[in-house]
Amino acid sequence: MDEHYSQLVRVALVDDHGIVRQGLRALFMQSGFDVVAEGENGSQALIIAREYQPDVMLLDIRMKDGDGLQSLPAIKAAAPRMSVIMLTTYANPGYLARAISGGAAGYLSKETDPDQIVRAVRAAAAGDQLIDRSLLEAALAQAVDFSPPTPEPNDMPVEALSERERDVLRLMVSGMNNAVIAETLNISLPTVKTHVQHIFQKLHVSDRTQAALLAVRLGLAV
Repeated sequence: MDEHYSQLVRVALVDDHGIVRQGLRALFMQSGFDVVAEGENGSQALIIAREYQPDVMLLDIRMKDGDGLQSLPAIKAAAPRMSVIMLTTYANPGYLARAISGGAAGYLSKETDPDQIVRAVRAAAAGDQLIDRSLLEAALAQAVDFSPPTPEPNDMPVEALSERERDVLRLMVSGMNNAVIAETLNISLPTVKTHVQHIFQKLHVSDRTQAALLAVRLGLAV
């Protein structure tokens, strides 16, 4: 069994519709997740992030008493290691851009197949990238007018990456998972996982999506 799957994934649900939370709660409990907290607006999401530090938060984009996108940067600041997956009924490229800029690891429609939602949450808990490169670059192009909630990318210590870590980062941006990266670079899977963790630490990011976004911004993805 994969080491990430062997640990109980702690999930928080934030949506202003009780029926949505009820459905998601049942789905995750049936799939062996630990639903640690629920909320119905951005302010509650921030409290949950700070107090519970879940592995993954599913966060609605538009809520009556607190917009998920507006709250996202503060939520990520309160729980940097937590992966956030945005839930939406709106296929809006601008929302995707803001979600990525704010620190989201993924972006799912509420119409998504339940099995796919489960897979996405497991992947997010494992630190996997949930947005492919074409969407990442499209969102990046739209996101240039938003002020980032973290220091400017050029201030990040990218020069601290080793040449091998840069190789791994470029392959991450191309959408490869750890197993494919290991095969491509002819190194072991544990070595790839170590490089990925070092990349996260050095770039001050918590998941592959944010690492890829920063790499694209800094021109490391060519």
